[in-house]
Amino acid sequence: MMKRREFFKQATVATVGAAAVTAGLAAPAIAQGNITWRMVTTWPKNFPGLGVGAQTLADRITKASGGRLTVQVFAAGEMVPGLQALDAVIDGSAEMSHGTPYYWQNKSQALSFFTGVPFGMTNRELTAWVRYLGGQEIWDKVYDQFGLQGFLSGDTGTQAGGWFRNELTGVADIQGLRFRTPGLGGQVWAKLGASVTNLAAGEIFAALQSGTLDAAEFVGPYNDLALGFYQIAKNYYFPSFVEPGLATEIVVDKAKFAELPEDLQEIVRVCAQSAYDQVASDMYANDPRALNALVAEHGVQVRAFPEEIVEAGAKASMELIAEIREGGDALTKETAESFVSAFNLLRQRTEGTDMPYLAAREKYIKFE
Repeated sequence: MMKRREFFKQATVATVGAAAVTAGLAAPAIAQGNITWRMVTTWPKNFPGLGVGAQTLADRITKASGGRLTVQVFAAGEMVPGLQALDAVIDGSAEMSHGTPYYWQNKSQALSFFTGVPFGMTNRELTAWVRYLGGQEIWDKVYDQFGLQGFLSGDTGTQAGGWFRNELTGVADIQGLRFRTPGLGGQVWAKLGASVTNLAAGEIFAALQSGTLDAAEFVGPYNDLALGFYQIAKNYYFPSFVEPGLATEIVVDKAKFAELPEDLQEIVRVCAQSAYDQVASDMYANDPRALNALVAEHGVQVRAFPEEIVEAGAKASMELIAEIREGGDALTKETAESFVSAFNLLRQRTEGTDMPYLAAREKYIKFE
């Protein structure tokens, strides 16, 4: 796997080269009926799983359209900073962004529901809601406010809980803890006493190294190994109870999307759905291999959160969702109500079928 120094060296070289390219891309290129769209992302260049997934999606759209719709990818910092990717689509600097909805909860808290909710849906439950139980229709209403259209484009599965300098023994250890964690999950940790902030992937290591942060979570072993967090903190907690099935998205300028021929629109939709499944498989295959390397080669201590913290997190999560459901924003409330309704339905399948099977497998099946 790529070492952290080599990883960011390649990212820096790519950034310099892309700056020259960007100068010639003030507007989408249209020649002989072909269209070029710019995709800005929240990820570093060649970032495992997520950044590579963005590039793979762009390549698939380009290939499936026979070059009629060519998508050029710009990593975080190449055109705009990672956490300004959505704004670049809103202001017309780019036609498409690749990120995750909860990065934009300052625009609408409803968007966090399409990434992941603390103690909420798993990845399969989330896609069932979005694709079949009205989630996409509500998501469309949220993004309509900004002239945008969103599609699911990736999935990490249940994430790791985070990297901590010191071992956690209970809720008291969280008080004043400077913790990088975004979205509704960040609000849950804040309720437990942490001082929460959000940073883009490429900014987290320096904040840990300088002591600005005491702890950080990003995704899981596959990504975290590349980012080098193990060099600063050795206590790695599993699983995350605030990000049980995180999804990523592509967001497109809705007016420009509507101008595409119907077959190109369908190519974007189908390639996004394909990318969702591809990224999920990539993460599932490489997370355990990366975790083995973190433990065997870097001395990482894998730990479970103390029950006191899990229980307090569950209570805080219930309080947060109740606050959102009772809040004043009508569209956020509608989103929360739809989410809860789907959650109550879908957990019947997960807890009634999947969980008993997994418990039986864990108890009885062991291959040498």
